Amino acid sequence: MQSKLPGDQASIFAEMTGLAVEHNALNLSQGFPGFSPDPVLIDLVSKAMRDGYNQYAPPAGHLRLREKISELIADLRGKIYDPEHEINLTVGASEALYVAITAFVHPADEVIVLKPAFDSYEPTIKLQGATPVPVQLEAPYLQIDWNAVANAITSKTRMIIINNPHNPGGMVFKDADLKQLESIVRDTNILILSDEVYEHMVFDGRVHRSAASYPGIAERALITASFGKTFHTTGWKMGYCLAPKDLMREFRKVHQNLVFSIHHPTQIALAQYLEEPKHYLGLSEFYQAKRDTFLNALNQSRFTYTPAEGAYFQIMDYSAITDEPAVDFAKRLTREHKLASIPVSVFNVNHRDDHLLRFCFAKAEKDLLKAAEILNSI
Repeated sequence: MQSKLPGDQASIFAEMTGLAVEHNALNLSQGFPGFSPDPVLIDLVSKAMRDGYNQYAPPAGHLRLREKISELIADLRGKIYDPEHEINLTVGASEALYVAITAFVHPADEVIVLKPAFDSYEPTIKLQGATPVPVQLEAPYLQIDWNAVANAITSKTRMIIINNPHNPGGMVFKDADLKQLESIVRDTNILILSDEVYEHMVFDGRVHRSAASYPGIAERALITASFGKTFHTTGWKMGYCLAPKDLMREFRKVHQNLVFSIHHPTQIALAQYLEEPKHYLGLSEFYQAKRDTFLNALNQSRFTYTPAEGAYFQIMDYSAITDEPAVDFAKRLTREHKLASIPVSVFNVNHRDDHLLRFCFAKAEKDLLKAAEILNSI
């Protein structure tokens, strides 16, 4: 049998989580919160089920939820998206990413990907018969060489994928970054796929700058977001996509033939939950406190780091401890020290190894302090 993804193996997230379970290790590898969502939101979902919202939702999503998303984006990003024609609910941001690539990328197209990159982008590109074109960022992945991005563009370039805040690096794009991207794609037919699932998690006074806020990008952008990340409910797989009407028309053709619609009662609940802005506006402060709890406890560690600018991952450099490859060290750390992380090398071009591990700090305080204690002992 000929594989459509030759050489691609099981996700590193599944592998490291499996290893954590096998060795009863504290799991700071996979990016899911280690605490419960707001009971109010759970009650709203339960109420929606009891109220009878248990059959198919409209393929684009519950209209009131789309209206609330439109209001949120207008308030925060200064851009109005038409709830009827420019917003679509999805099975997590992952479906939105898959659909966006599938709807627009054709065989022989090229898609520029900034590396290190989330591991679903490139397999989806390959499934379309297209070619990922990686642009490698330099460690610790906190700035982009836009000249390298511009030089990677060819007549075959169909799309550029960006991720802001960036996973795994924790970078938050600056105004200059988006303006340079806007300039690069001006007078081209290149689309932008902007993965903004950590949009409400930016630290130290920084501001999340969405692709929606830059007209020269917004006119050609598909923007993906995640209620799962925002409201600590990654297992619910609730996301959405924003796009201009002509792009959304094509997006919906794929979406309706992939999943048709998504979990109806959760949409009803989210529409009500979004009535209170504090449910998402306090996330930066919430996660910055967790980041600082973790980093402040590393007072005896030989790991080095630059504090994450956004998202809920911290990159740690272990060069002063060992010259082992990141994959080997991450596995040994799990087996011998009972702490699971993600080796960042798996996300780089040719698995380039900068001796970095990624730790998720979206965990309970006791787990962050335990993880710091382990890292201090190595």
